[in-house]
Amino acid sequence: MQGGEWKGRRKRKTRFRRFPWVRAALIAVSAALALFALVKFIGYGADYLSSRRTADELRKAYQSETPAPEITAAPTEAPATAAPTPARTTPRPTPTPAAVLQSVKYPGNPTLIIGSRFKALRKQNKDIIGWLTLGDLLDEGVTQRDETYYLTHDALGKKNVNGAIFLDSSISLKTRPYAYLLYGHNMKTGAMFGCLRNYENLRSYRANPFITFDTMYEDGRYVIFAVGTVNIVERVRNFVNLFAFLSSDIQERQTAMGALVNASVLSCPIDVRPDDQILLLVTCVDHDNERRIVAARRVRDGEDENELKKLAERSWKKP
Repeated sequence: MQGGEWKGRRKRKTRFRRFPWVRAALIAVSAALALFALVKFIGYGADYLSSRRTADELRKAYQSETPAPEITAAPTEAPATAAPTPARTTPRPTPTPAAVLQSVKYPGNPTLIIGSRFKALRKQNKDIIGWLTLGDLLDEGVTQRDETYYLTHDALGKKNVNGAIFLDSSISLKTRPYAYLLYGHNMKTGAMFGCLRNYENLRSYRANPFITFDTMYEDGRYVIFAVGTVNIVERVRNFVNLFAFLSSDIQERQTAMGALVNASVLSCPIDVRPDDQILLLVTCVDHDNERRIVAARRVRDGEDENELKKLAERSWKKP
């Protein structure tokens, strides 16, 4: 050991002996930080367990009711319109009638009768509008209110860091929407939309290419056609205008679909058309301007799910 180093250590020791409060303060700060981390860890654990209890409670209510007769996929005519394209995108000229999709009512439920399963759920929380099932990865109620409340509250409205899955507030359910945008936290535990990363694994996708999303007005089966991370900033690689899917403009939707397919980490031989009803599951990743997306389109009237499954099994991972 060099003489200078020895002197330095002696000075530090002397300082602690002359000012014992410095050492005590450091110990106190370290203990406080450790205690804070422990409390946060316990809090996250408690919130996770509370979130699971809420999901179980709602699941029992949902499954205890006899479901309404299954409503088939969209008829040959174009699906219904949702709310106008949100103001979050650049305004575009009003398209000509030939370039837009026309609004239709829900097939089999034109008077908007709420299904019995959702009547039971909405007695517990009137914000519950749907139920999402991703194989054995996720089985949760879906809410709709605004873009902030269910970031910090569970599906029963209780404070919880896990939040809840919720539908974009700009989407109207009064007619059959062109698209559903569902948001959820990317929890490291895999809760909420933390499970979406599983679909980037080719084997997992091939085994579970279907999503069930039922709303209070109709049931729905969807097949996944794209999975990956997109950018929400224009003129950046893998940019996708997610809100274009809410538009009735055929060209705008077609452009967004093409961008989403190009950004997918999987090449899926599942075709998608501008008049398809789209389901987008959206969550955050490490970068603020990026979102992990799982995109699916509604199984069309007359399609065979076994044939769609065979197509999904021919998917491959992009280099």
